[in-house]
Amino acid sequence: MASPCVTDAARAAACRDGAAASHLKTISILVIFVTSVAGMSSPVLLAGVFRGKAVYDKALVVIKCFAAGVILSTSLVHVLPDAYAALADCHVASRHPWRDFPFAGLVTLVGALLALLVDLAASSHVEHAQYAPVVAQEKEAAVELGGGGGGEGERGDEVVKLKQRLVSQVLEIGIIFHSVIIGVTMGMSQNVCTIRPLVTALAFHQIFEGMGLGGCVAQAGFS
Repeated sequence: MASPCVTDAARAAACRDGAAASHLKTISILVIFVTSVAGMSSPVLLAGVFRGKAVYDKALVVIKCFAAGVILSTSLVHVLPDAYAALADCHVASRHPWRDFPFAGLVTLVGALLALLVDLAASSHVEHAQYAPVVAQEKEAAVELGGGGGGEGERGDEVVKLKQRLVSQVLEIGIIFHSVIIGVTMGMSQNVCTIRPLVTALAFHQIFEGMGLGGCVAQAGFS
């Protein structure tokens, strides 16, 4: 009876086709580009049509929450089990230290903490470098004009826009890292059985990543 390692090697050899893989990668560039543009543009177009209406804010929140759920589910439901399976491979799991510690979970935890650290550091920078001077200038202007209520709404809008710009930048950092890692993985692969479903998954994923980022961009007021 053949061992699992021999069976997996035979299956990988049967799916290996460099010419077909290159053709699929070329197609994937166009597919991922189109789906990314479609996902990114839809909230921005929605903002241009429905801005100021009651349904606008609710629709953007729903889009952003759904997109965030897709990103999290892809990471924790799709990628993480594959990472555990890869590190449990019979060629890897029999060696120290891979057999002694769940490194896939450790990397996931470190990535989540790093994302939180970037968000906290960026928030602190925005509050100290941009928000405080804006508030001080508006207070001085209000005192000089003899009125204290005129700048409250503008100040609140400015804070919201700063926060949304920060969120969009942090999200873009995460999307860039994810895209580079997945792109390098697919670029190195010559296995057409892996590339075909990966292109479909990436197209679906990029739509919702773009929708999440587009929602942040629309709320941040970027031109």
